[in-house]
Amino acid sequence: MIRTWRLDDTRQTLVLGSHRDRLAEVIYWGPRLPAGEDLETLYRAHAIDVTGGMLDANPELSLCPEATRSFPGQPGLILRSANGAPILPKFCLTKAVEAENALTLVYRDEHADLTYTARFSLNPVTHIIEADARIDAATPVHLHWLAAPVFPAPQQSDDMIDFAGRWCGEFQMNRTAWSAGIRYRENRTGRTGHEHFPGLIVPCRGATNATGQAYGFHYGWSGGHRMVAEELPDGRRQVQFGHATRVELTPQTHFETATLFAVFSDDGINGCAVAFQRHLRDQIVNWPQPDRPRPVHYNCWEAVYFDHNLPKLKDIATRAADLGAERFVLDDGWFGQRDDDTSSLSDWEVDPRKYPDGLTPLIDHVRALGMSFGIWFEPEMINDNSTIHRAHPDWALGAEDQILGRQQKALNMALPAVRDFLFERISAILANHAIDYIKWDHNRVLPMPDAAQTRGSYALIDRLRAAFPHVEIESCASGGGRIDFGILRRTQRVWLSDSNDALERLRIQHNAAIFLPLAVTGSHVGPRVCHTSGRVLDIRFRAWVAAQRHMGFEMDPRELTDEETRVLREVTGWWKANRGWMQSADILRLDSPDPAVIAEQQLASGGERFVVFAGKADTSAQIAPRPLRLTRLTPDATYRITLINRTAAPGLSRGAPALKTGPVDVSGAYLMNHGITLPWHFPETMWVVEGQLR
Repeated sequence: MIRTWRLDDTRQTLVLGSHRDRLAEVIYWGPRLPAGEDLETLYRAHAIDVTGGMLDANPELSLCPEATRSFPGQPGLILRSANGAPILPKFCLTKAVEAENALTLVYRDEHADLTYTARFSLNPVTHIIEADARIDAATPVHLHWLAAPVFPAPQQSDDMIDFAGRWCGEFQMNRTAWSAGIRYRENRTGRTGHEHFPGLIVPCRGATNATGQAYGFHYGWSGGHRMVAEELPDGRRQVQFGHATRVELTPQTHFETATLFAVFSDDGINGCAVAFQRHLRDQIVNWPQPDRPRPVHYNCWEAVYFDHNLPKLKDIATRAADLGAERFVLDDGWFGQRDDDTSSLSDWEVDPRKYPDGLTPLIDHVRALGMSFGIWFEPEMINDNSTIHRAHPDWALGAEDQILGRQQKALNMALPAVRDFLFERISAILANHAIDYIKWDHNRVLPMPDAAQTRGSYALIDRLRAAFPHVEIESCASGGGRIDFGILRRTQRVWLSDSNDALERLRIQHNAAIFLPLAVTGSHVGPRVCHTSGRVLDIRFRAWVAAQRHMGFEMDPRELTDEETRVLREVTGWWKANRGWMQSADILRLDSPDPAVIAEQQLASGGERFVVFAGKADTSAQIAPRPLRLTRLTPDATYRITLINRTAAPGLSRGAPALKTGPVDVSGAYLMNHGITLPWHFPETMWVVEGQLR
């Protein structure tokens, strides 16, 4: 007997099928099928032939490929009994629950006394499929590996795109050709990680940012993940995501994956990106004040580091407000005896040496300037040199002689006593001060991966969010070390990178936009001399790169010249005037014909306006700028396009392109097929073009 199920939206159809109640497999995923399509026929048509050197039948590439059915690739489940013996289940369907845009399939292995459940839901607005899996056992078992429901990868793809990185170098794109065997990525750092972002894009042959078919995946878990992209000997391909292996350290009766977010696009990689951006912004993030415009940040870290001085901070706050800042964030150094990174983590009480009257005088000053107040914590960490470590050395995670990271250890967040202590200390600060923002940092990898650590951190954040629902939280982990949809269910902003080098950020945030919208992506104007690269960049470039995302400043405003102050005020004012529509806009990566130009188009949700940021990261090979094609415009509509920073054209730009002298009215067809012709410019500069429907 063949059984089938389908989920549809206006873009795509997902069809699952099974024979004789074995585990279902995805037999079709792509452009929407006709309503009357015979799914049983599709199941039969999906079958591949059998020939020499193969088994007499092909084991299913199911939602959880079973080793016991002679599956030739990576199985979806690896279990052992409490005494270490392998468990090789053979599941049979017991229940299928169909609901609007949702499907739950329940399977049993009576002999092993195991239940496997796979759940799917399809959001018809964002086009994102959410899928997860769980295992329930009658007696405790050891889990080595559990994949979220397995998807096939398309045969029409030549390569895959995943993401690597490092501190100050996040979201580096890797292209890997499909070939026989496994593309295996595993992050065992205990957090999402700079090194292995849990995302995968599979473009079909010929796909670009703006055209063609592509498939996207993201695993929404903050504790380390494993990705398997495998081409089987018979040519079939599978994609598996799940927690990193062996992170469930004790036998249990229940295990579940995080949510796997998947999407099909028929308009290039941008189709995947827009789906992820919208789903995260509109369906996942819990905004304390949804109607509040994203405030311009000022963070004091790179201005003062640990040197907290009240008159100095008041002066800096005054200058920041004058530049246009709307939120002042007090970073590391306000608590315990925190004069450097060797002491006081976990001693979350105000340092009376630096703040003899507490934080209130600074907060009152900031609020009188019209800014709200935020504060830095690193709750999950502890220094050996701290009051709490001396009282509770057993609260530290890992061995006593472990290698430290940034002079610190991690707290064992699985311990209720640790979470209670942190909740009490953080609550006392929040309850007694007018604070509406936490920069939540996480500055070292864990000494050992443990899923219980992540669940404990989630529980603490959830508890604090319930107690202080007005407080917004930023996820920072030495920059971009904890960015995923799991942490963003609990937070509202991410610190993309500790690099405030605008040239480095230009590429980092361009690639991160495949998954992240403007509203959650922090980007700050750094100091004239970048503290992490030593590079010196013009204020115009620094400001416009920050204006591409949730804008802020992170420098000493006392260093600014009058001209730099003027430019920063001007760009900040532009961002404030446009943030209302930009925070709900789609970020579209443009296919630049010049590799030196990194360009994107932010398109309003109604399509009536857009802004193009064309950042020149290097010297072009050719003399004249190549036209830059736009995307997703109405071909027969007329758009007025304006180069808003045309006065920044250098003296070597001697010609007369129309955009240098004023607005130009052209059709969407022209902009998408020919593109905009920009003036010549130096490297490490940015052109900004506004467009509006006429």
